[in-house]
Amino acid sequence: MLRILPMMAVATLAAASMQAAEASRPAPEYSITLTNGKQVLLSQYRGKVVALGFYFTTCPHCQVTCQLMEKLSGEYGGRGFQPLGVVFNEMANLLVGDYTRNLKLTFPMGASSRGTVYDFLKENDNQRGTVPQMALIDRKGIIRYQSPPAGDDVFFKEQTLRQRIEELLKEPATRAASKTRAASKKK
Repeated sequence: MLRILPMMAVATLAAASMQAAEASRPAPEYSITLTNGKQVLLSQYRGKVVALGFYFTTCPHCQVTCQLMEKLSGEYGGRGFQPLGVVFNEMANLLVGDYTRNLKLTFPMGASSRGTVYDFLKENDNQRGTVPQMALIDRKGIIRYQSPPAGDDVFFKEQTLRQRIEELLKEPATRAASKTRAASKKK
């Protein structure tokens, strides 16, 4: 049994590394339908650093993360940071309005199906991941950071998110594209 535990740890680290490697990829188009029926596209925010968060309205961790995104939006919005939110639990389209009002969220928030969310995250919809989930997207539309499906307490810490957002805000748009091209050539 003791020999199995180190092997499981190595397998877990390998899976996390593969997830991190996949994070640096062009963000596919994503459409969010807001409560007023207006549709926003992820591509509308090209040129900004985007935190695309995926939440359940019933999840306390999601509520804390949404409030943190609201706070960071107030601090970094003028520098080009834009949070976007998607709720995808059962009956999300009926719950998103109250969720947004109750948490006093001002950033765009809409509802989506689980399949659409898992397609964007490149996750298997038969394996239930944890929530919240998030992708941090640079100014050129490249997913630079993505939370792992099994959850990661460090990813959602305020200090970690601030550090990553500040890093992406400082980065010139052309540098983000060249780093991604260089990384893809190494593979």
